[in-house]
Amino acid sequence: MKYNDKLNRVISDVAEVAGYLWTKGWAERNGGNISVNVTEMFYNEQRGLLSISKPYAIGRKLESLKGCCFLVTGTGKRMRYVAREPMENMVLLRICEDCEHYELVAEKPILPTSEMPSHLLIHSVLMERGSACKAIIHTHPTDLVAMSHNPAFLEKDVLSKLLWSMIPETRAFCPKGLGIVPYAISGSAQLADATIEQLKDYDVVLWEKHGALSIGTDVIEAFDMIDTLSKSAQIYLTAKSMGFTPAGMTEEQMQELKETFKL
Repeated sequence: MKYNDKLNRVISDVAEVAGYLWTKGWAERNGGNISVNVTEMFYNEQRGLLSISKPYAIGRKLESLKGCCFLVTGTGKRMRYVAREPMENMVLLRICEDCEHYELVAEKPILPTSEMPSHLLIHSVLMERGSACKAIIHTHPTDLVAMSHNPAFLEKDVLSKLLWSMIPETRAFCPKGLGIVPYAISGSAQLADATIEQLKDYDVVLWEKHGALSIGTDVIEAFDMIDTLSKSAQIYLTAKSMGFTPAGMTEEQMQELKETFKL
């Protein structure tokens, strides 16, 4: 199927990020998922595409998403395959008029990620809040997941402050830090609701013993924030493996960064 240039750009960006997730070791087997709200990129004729599937229940009525279209990675699809053949491993779906179901409209009848209801709930809340964020990434960054096994790091903003202190870029490019969600079953309403609560104050959320979820205006921005936090985690863990605890930047140095970058 032929798409407009803007949508093709998004498809290309998702494929690029999927490749990064795989090469970084964050997407074992079919781990992780990506969704992007592409409603504004659909021309009128594409919005009128016929459904290629039966309606699938979302589990909640999401009135703010009525008629919206999303590009989503498929269930059971590996990120390395998304990188190589994006539209063989992703699907475009549209929210039905009743706001309680979605239908597949392109390319093939590939079911979206099993965590699609959680993604849609988050997208719905982002729209209701007037957020410019259109992309959601969930992945399994090894270093951040490892740190989530330490109860001391799960207290509010403890890990944010530690990661900020490792390298200036983290404080500059992830100014909201890292929200924490206690362990919950993947794809559950409990996990989705807890994540939404954290997204009031943070752009990246760490799921205890599981992975991270980020939002961004596009998929590149969403990836960059997890990547930046991961670099800080690597610096910390590398120093620890060398036998010392890194000093990190002082509160005064981080305050100077905050003032310099108007964070």
